Amino acid sequence: MSDLPVLIKRVDPTVPLPVYAKGGDAGADLASTIDFTLEPGQRALIPTGISIALPDGYVALIHPRSGLALKHGVTLVNTPGTIDAGYRGEIACILINHDAKESISFSKGDRIAQLVIQKVERANFIEVEELPGSGRGSGGFGSSGKS
Repeated sequence: MSDLPVLIKRVDPTVPLPVYAKGGDAGADLASTIDFTLEPGQRALIPTGISIALPDGYVALIHPRSGLALKHGVTLVNTPGTIDAGYRGEIACILINHDAKESISFSKGDRIAQLVIQKVERANFIEVEELPGSGRGSGGFGSSGKS
């Protein structure tokens, strides 16, 4: 695995840069620039204090932190969030508290999500009258058996 150079600008110089917690991690932790509380069922747009410049052919995906999801019901509304290579604005995360009873509070600098950088392919969409057959065919949700 090689490191991809990604240019990063701190919008808020007091917030830590994204960091990989352990060797081999796919996601780098993103932190909040603000103190905030999410009430049960509430969602909010939380700034991370950074902007990035990805090389063409790459995308940054914002994923939830599994510990927050399991322990507190906090996840992202639009999982994964997509940061296109051409976007230069501040990265923000749309968090939601799915816990039915408990609110959760965060402090500035708390880790709220993960940033995953991936290579992408652009499709050349070719319209046809019929698609070639496949083993699955047009079977939709649940078509492969019990879930």
